Amino acid sequence: MNFLKLKVQIIEYLRYNLSPDLYYHNLDHTLEVLKNVKEISQHLNISKHELGLLKIAALFHDSGFVKSYNDHETKSCEIAKDFLLDYNVNNFDLEIIYGLIEATRIPQNPKSEIEKVIADADLMYLGTDRFLGIGNQLFEELKIYTGLSSRNHWNIIQKDFLERHEFHTDYCLEKYGPKKNENLMMVIKMIKI
Repeated sequence: MNFLKLKVQIIEYLRYNLSPDLYYHNLDHTLEVLKNVKEISQHLNISKHELGLLKIAALFHDSGFVKSYNDHETKSCEIAKDFLLDYNVNNFDLEIIYGLIEATRIPQNPKSEIEKVIADADLMYLGTDRFLGIGNQLFEELKIYTGLSSRNHWNIIQKDFLERHEFHTDYCLEKYGPKKNENLMMVIKMIKI
């Protein structure tokens, strides 16, 4: 399979079809998840074939936002199927790719080791110094798509999300878990009672 050709194709598709109002679920996020998948996989026992499937799923995981803000994972699987027909991806691998895309659905419930990789890759920012900046992008997006308007309400949502979220791979638990806990404490301090 020509991954580079597929990558160029899906990047162009996202660039021209995603709404500019998607301040978080945009092309930059997709490329970051692709990078994160590679980073996590280097530290785990992931085969070359599994890494290939992870990279494909990372490219498509939020493509469904082109069609719908809600249940975008289902739409992402449909878009992946349409694109991958041209690449002769077998049905077994297609099912794995669909599972990887679904593993990014919130609340996350990854079942396999590689599903844990993409789940962590999708939310790795929670354990980084970029948490506030990326969170602000998501807040601006949610203001448009959900009507969320209160910064304090957003901070409460973030606190609850951080408290419930767990990294699934040992690599992310060790590398990004401590900073995620710091970010949680920071958000708690920002909440006005």
